Amino acid sequence: MRKEVIGSATLYLGDCMAYMATLPDKHFALAIADPPYGINAANGAHSNLAHLGNKKWDEAIPDDVYFFELMRVSKNQVIWGGNYFFLPPARCFIFWDKHQMPPSYAHGEYAWTSFNENAKKWCGRTGDEVSVRNRCHPTQKPVKLYEWLLRNYAKPGDRILDTHGGSMSSVIAAINNGFEITCIEKDEDYFNAAVKRVNESQLQGKLFEEPSKPDAVQTEML
Repeated sequence: MRKEVIGSATLYLGDCMAYMATLPDKHFALAIADPPYGINAANGAHSNLAHLGNKKWDEAIPDDVYFFELMRVSKNQVIWGGNYFFLPPARCFIFWDKHQMPPSYAHGEYAWTSFNENAKKWCGRTGDEVSVRNRCHPTQKPVKLYEWLLRNYAKPGDRILDTHGGSMSSVIAAINNGFEITCIEKDEDYFNAAVKRVNESQLQGKLFEEPSKPDAVQTEML
């Protein structure tokens, strides 16, 4: 597996199943995953990502072994697209309200969670951060959505796992908020584009950092 380290993030190009097979039980405090929904989103009419080739990753959902392994290696989980998978009943589901969207777009998305809390909703337009044509992945989610997830479902010091990196919005959010995250993406085109995005986000952040002040110098009055 190819490995990249950016800040507090460890990124792997490879198969998440092979990676999880190397882990002990409950190695991660939280897994935030966005697996394929089986709706052929990679080749949707609005992906506008022809430059990344004809992708087949979203033709089928993960099998039961994937979900078993994800729950084995993490203490808690947030799984986007929970309505497409055979998961247990959940009290604490999440709804992402995208506000008014064009007729060909969903107005929201559902996430299954393992938490025993009240259901929650996050509101934010899917195009607030970047236009569709400028995404590096067809199902790119806002960084602010992942930051909200971390504020609500992660604690300081938690290690985070993302098995389907995609655009790596989760990675940018984790780095920005001081979390250690491991992210896996098996498609080389998406991986390279997402790593570039993460690097650029960190460079952009440094441009807005307050310049360090010079050390105080003690002077004598003559």
